[in-house]
Order: sequence, then structure tokens, then C-alpha cells
Amino acid sequence: MTTTPYPPGFTWGVSTSAYQIEGAAAEDGRGPSVWDTRCRTQGGVVNGDTGDVACDHYHRWEEDVALMKGLGVDAYRFSVAWPRVLPRGRGVVNPAGLDFYDRLIDRLLESGIEPWLCLYHWDLPQALHDLGGWSSRDCAGWFADYTALCAKRYGDRVKRWITFNEFSVFTLFGYAIPWAAPGIVDRTQHLRAIHHVNLAHGDGVSVLRALVPGASIGAIHNRQIVIPETDTADNRAAAALLDEHWNLVFCDPQILGHYPLQTADHIAPHVQAGDMARIAQPTDWFGLNHYGPIFAKADPSRVWGYGWGDAPPDSPTHGVGWAIFPDAFRDELLTIHRRYRLPIVVTENGCGGSDRVEADGSVNDPHRIRYLTIYNEALRAAMAQGADVRGYFLWSLLDNFEWGSGYGQRFGLIHVDFTTLTRTPKASARWYADLIAQARAPRLIAT
Repeated sequence: MTTTPYPPGFTWGVSTSAYQIEGAAAEDGRGPSVWDTRCRTQGGVVNGDTGDVACDHYHRWEEDVALMKGLGVDAYRFSVAWPRVLPRGRGVVNPAGLDFYDRLIDRLLESGIEPWLCLYHWDLPQALHDLGGWSSRDCAGWFADYTALCAKRYGDRVKRWITFNEFSVFTLFGYAIPWAAPGIVDRTQHLRAIHHVNLAHGDGVSVLRALVPGASIGAIHNRQIVIPETDTADNRAAAALLDEHWNLVFCDPQILGHYPLQTADHIAPHVQAGDMARIAQPTDWFGLNHYGPIFAKADPSRVWGYGWGDAPPDSPTHGVGWAIFPDAFRDELLTIHRRYRLPIVVTENGCGGSDRVEADGSVNDPHRIRYLTIYNEALRAAMAQGADVRGYFLWSLLDNFEWGSGYGQRFGLIHVDFTTLTRTPKASARWYADLIAQARAPRLIAT
């Protein structure tokens, strides 16, 4: 008989985000985002790096689509830059920005690659932040209007829609731990941002249902088990609260209709009648971004009393120092399957490093191949135990602007020379292309 290691119809893809690759930050009418501001804030980004040019995908998108086609991927997950299509976040539309994504979507479809469109990957228009941003309840309505613009423009061709990428990262690091834009440290604003982003998600789903017939809608959550750095009462309490803020405050209200225990008490003053029903709009699948576990410790200097701890010193790590725990990936997939009862798509998984082009023109990244190999084994193990996983998107297609780390961390299958912008496929690109080809090919099994 014949069989394959992945089910029929399993989706293979790559992921990027607008601010990390597009560049052209001040071209063709694009307005500034909170990350443009963050990059110009002293100490905001390593080496003062910016996304002004990034990978110059705005001008080199045709080359990048050709690279995807060469990998053999089924799908491409990308984000629309809100300030490119609405320079002030609302009101006057920028035709040049809308046209750019028209061209990209059309070429993807011509190349046999399905577009998976993410509406928000952290680049809030600065003009909206100046009006209160996510700490303002009005921001949910602004997001709904932006969603409607994209749905009407692209919904005839795009059927896979994502409301937000990694809710907890941009809210926690933007409003409680100042590691990302907008760099605010305030408990009340953090709680308001959580709730208003949840409202925006629910409103966005409702808009997409109304305007895009046949839409398949999901949201992307970064989830990792939170482990106390050492087994003390203070560290256990810190890990429990961080677990709520990182893993539960978006998934639970969006899918189960309620906030987790501690957060429910904290956030109650910001919840109005009808809000939970507005948030809990049915979605079609659960997007998971996962790299490894989080180690937490009590830290009284932080606004919530928790901070990031260190992994055990004997833990294996990959190129950027993150701990490698494939069993945690397997277990997370099973936890999501049991708790939320939705099909799962792995929308990010990957490995960073400091890859370079060798004298012979090659880019060898065995660390990435090892990581991806064992994490795909963990993925198959979870599926064998019942997890309903429908797709896998690798982060990332290209080396890019890695937020606060600037250009010092490389996650791409394709090496980018940030001086010349030359693209060079790495050894892992061939590995991924081979994995996709092998996964699609039936295997003969002796019976």
C-alpha cells in the first residue's frame, strides 16, 4: 500500500511580514508606523537598525515569488502594511499601496502559490498611536474599517485570512515590558490593549465573514510552555501569571469566550456589556507560532512582577541562543488540539543564526537543518497522537529585520546581503524543498 508522512492536502509554506522585508518606508505614499518611530528611538533597536530598506521586497517582490516557486511551497503567509494602504490609519486611502498587494497576490496565484493574508503584524500606523492606539477602545473600530478595505479589495482572490500575528508579543512587549513598539510600561494600558485587540479581532472576523464568501479565517498565537527558572514559590507564581498573559488572554476569550482567572479580575473594569460575544467569533483554524519554551522568574522591577529567566545551563541551543525543546512543540500541539478543538496550522517555526556566504558562494546552515529536522519529527509525533495539524509554514523565507535585534539574527532560508540585497539560497532551502517533495510523494510500504 502507499502512505505519506503527512496527510493529503497538508499545506507547506513560508512566512514573512511587511515591516521586516518590504523597505520603501517613505515611498509611494506610505505613512509611518510605530516601528518606524521605535527604530529612531535611542536604544530601541540594536545598532540603530531600521526597516527603511530591509530586504527591499517592495521592489524585488518578483524575485522573491520566484524563489518561493523554486522551493515548491503551496502557500505564502505575508502581511499587509496598514500604513501603506492607509497612511494615517483611517480616512484617505493610498492607491499605490493597494496596487502593490494586487500585483503580489496576482503573481502568487499565477505561480501556483496560495496567498495567506495577515492583516496585522505589529505595524500600527503612528497616526493611530498618537490618538491612543491599542489603549483606545476606538482602535477596534479603526481595525474593522481597515479590514473592510482589504476584504473588498482582495477578497475575490484571497480566501485565507489572518486577523493578527502574535497578539501577546506586541501587547506585552509594547505595553508592559519595553522591548518593542510603542515601548510603554503601564499595567492599565497593557490591560486595555489586551481587551481592545481582542475586540478588534472579533470585529475583523465579523467583517471578513460578511465581505469574503468562502473565507477561511484564523488568528496566529505564539504559545510556549512557561517553566519557572527554579522551583520556588515566587517563580511559580511569576510563571503562572506570565502563562496567562502569554498563552491564554487571547486564545481563551476568542475561542472559549472568557478570560483566564487572574486576568479576568484585572481586566473586568475595561469590559463592557456584549464585549465577550463580540470577541468570540467562530474561526476556522488555530495558527501556532512556536520556537521553544519560556523560563520565567520573579522580577519585582517589572510591572507585573515577572521576567524572563534562563534555560537550564545544559540545554541544547541553536544559533541565536534559544533553547531547543522539540518535546515542548509536540506537547503544545496536543494541548491546543485538546483545549480548543480547532484544526491547527503551524504558521511559524524556524531557527536563527549568523549565516554567511562562503568563498564558493554557498551558505551552509547545518544548525538550522538539525533544528528543523527534529521539530518536524515532533510535529509528526503530535499528529500520530491525534493532533489535527493541517499545515506548516517555516519562518522565514528571507533573512530580514528582526525587530529589536535588527539585522543581527538570520532566520531565512534565503540569505540576504543587506548591503547589495543579493539573495542566496542556503543549504536549508534545498533541505526544505526536498522535505516538501518527499512529503508529497507516496512511499511503498511492504505488507
